[in-house]
Amino acid sequence: MCFRKCKTNTQRKMDRKTFLKIVATVPLTAAAMKLYELNKMTQPLSNTAKMPVLFLGHGSPMNAIEENEFVTGFRNIAKQIPKPNAILCISAHWETKGTFVTAMENPNTIHDFGGFPKELFAVQYPAPGSPDLALETKSLITTTEVGLDDKWGLDHGAWSVIKHLYPNAEIPVIQMSIDYSQSPQYHYELAQQIKSLRHKGVLVIGSGNMVHNLRMLAWDKLNAPEFGFDWAIEANEKMKKYILDGDHKQLINFRSQGKAFNLAIPTPEHYLPLLYSLALKEENDNISLFNDKAVAGSLTMTSVKIG
Repeated sequence: MCFRKCKTNTQRKMDRKTFLKIVATVPLTAAAMKLYELNKMTQPLSNTAKMPVLFLGHGSPMNAIEENEFVTGFRNIAKQIPKPNAILCISAHWETKGTFVTAMENPNTIHDFGGFPKELFAVQYPAPGSPDLALETKSLITTTEVGLDDKWGLDHGAWSVIKHLYPNAEIPVIQMSIDYSQSPQYHYELAQQIKSLRHKGVLVIGSGNMVHNLRMLAWDKLNAPEFGFDWAIEANEKMKKYILDGDHKQLINFRSQGKAFNLAIPTPEHYLPLLYSLALKEENDNISLFNDKAVAGSLTMTSVKIG
């Protein structure tokens, strides 16, 4: 589908002075920045009604092919929100040194896992990419240089949940990476810089898990309904309270929240997408929770809708 409304010939023309400014400030590489892409940078995305923001607890990759209550939750939430023009996903499964956005026309479906049935590896999610959105995102972020990536694609943190929201794969999707060298406060403030995308028809999705400690999974309780260790339930309840109260400072400073949080977040990559989503909240946005259940003791599927 067309990501933006078609431009007239007059609108396509670029002022020479503007062009030279862009050339002077944007590093050019043969793979990532062609002349026509520079031209697109002067054409802002069209304004729309404000889109909501999602944080999705993605859980096991098997959720991509299984039928369960969490998959139903993903499908139901898609029915409650406007259909987006494009999707920007921050997935727990793309960590980099520095920040990057995927900028290819046709991202590959990445099967970044092992030990699962062949049926899961056979899944393809052929959503188009959006170089336009990648460039718009790059232009909005001023605190760091955002790289344009042409090698990554869509990892399972993105496609395993988005395929339930939009099974026809007709919505353009790009991913933004998580810089593993930076602090939670840095990620929160970086996310705030792309808040205007909500008013451009872009659905921003953070994909991870609020409580995610695979080393402590109770495999014998994998199918037990709502089984969570005491520390997992404690951490999840506190997180939900902070989310609903709008107390983002406590969530940013999660390392000062005690033992339950430390067990719930042994490494930050599955938690940080939550901060990206919360950073986009505007003053009058309502917040609701769904898929709010624990799995196998040390993982929660709790998901958040903002707006």
